[in-house]
Amino acid sequence: MINRRRLVDTFMTLAKTDSVSRRERGVVDHLAGLLADIGLEYFEDEAGQAINGTAGNLIAKVPGTTAGPPLLFCTHLDTVEPGNGVKPRVDGHVIRSAGETILGADDKAGIAAVLEAVRVLKEQELPHPPLELVFTVAEEIGLLGIRELDFSLVKARMGFVLDSDGTPGKVITRAPSQDRIVATVIGRAAHAGINPEDGVNAIQAAAKAIANLPLGRIDEETTANIGVIRGGQATNIVPERVYLEGETRSLDNNKRRSLTEHICQKMTEQVELAGARIKIEVEQIYSSFVLEPDAIPVQLALQAAANVGLIALTDQTGGGSDANVLNEHGIPTVNISTGMRKVHSTEEYILIEDLVNTTRHVLEIIRLTTLNEG
Repeated sequence: MINRRRLVDTFMTLAKTDSVSRRERGVVDHLAGLLADIGLEYFEDEAGQAINGTAGNLIAKVPGTTAGPPLLFCTHLDTVEPGNGVKPRVDGHVIRSAGETILGADDKAGIAAVLEAVRVLKEQELPHPPLELVFTVAEEIGLLGIRELDFSLVKARMGFVLDSDGTPGKVITRAPSQDRIVATVIGRAAHAGINPEDGVNAIQAAAKAIANLPLGRIDEETTANIGVIRGGQATNIVPERVYLEGETRSLDNNKRRSLTEHICQKMTEQVELAGARIKIEVEQIYSSFVLEPDAIPVQLALQAAANVGLIALTDQTGGGSDANVLNEHGIPTVNISTGMRKVHSTEEYILIEDLVNTTRHVLEIIRLTTLNEG
């Protein structure tokens, strides 16, 4: 039986523990203590060093009581900002942030649900296959933690990421790929009041380039954005350099590649027309994934949701998650909803009942897997 109070208390304590991306040391230490209390073996990898962070991924193993390959459950430890000094409060049946911060249900609701599910398995001595629990760092800034995971340590043949918003029961089976585009526009500095004609304004060149780019929603599968721009030193200097950072995403890898190439070409053309130069770097952050309806993790997640009275449905998303990288490494993985709402905002909240239902969903996935293996 799920211990509702313990589940809420676990979530509240996790939410109070600072863990913005690359600074997850506090929550890693706290979670390590919880895993030890449950009686699990765990270890921390070296991802933190690789990404210039304070902590690495945590990997825990739950020995199975039945035969069969392990099941993987994955959640992430970091939060977006403003994420320090979170003060969660229970408001009736809802948990919100009491301050001017996010709540951190993304993704600490998933962590709390997985921990409670394992506690229930052990306390009630329920049969289950081996479980692999992966808690990643720096997910919010490009899936950095899981990209540094040593996959030779992972034996699971399918996985479940708990990192989607909306009502529990939703199963994400399609997610986009993403390219990161970083550009530096190089003009020529000059005194803005004495000899501006000798300068080439990098801000103006960048503005012309951006104005001619296809941005926003390109089609139902594809988006593009320029989200960061920095440049200039003073009003009396014609700016010499401007830094731009953007992205493209698509459920179709070919569309993403084509759009990225088009954006780079357009930026180069417009900047050169303005008399400036441009340096562009492109990095593919992650690949898209599509799981068909007959894929085993899809069927398990949907059947489990229906069995515990949730509305079971599949959906696609415009965001990436650790599921993208797991699928890329040949581990068929879906992303299931945990009930978090208005994520990445100070209005973020979660229903207590959704915390409970997410835990029920996880337990039923494990139960069905045990039956199928039997």
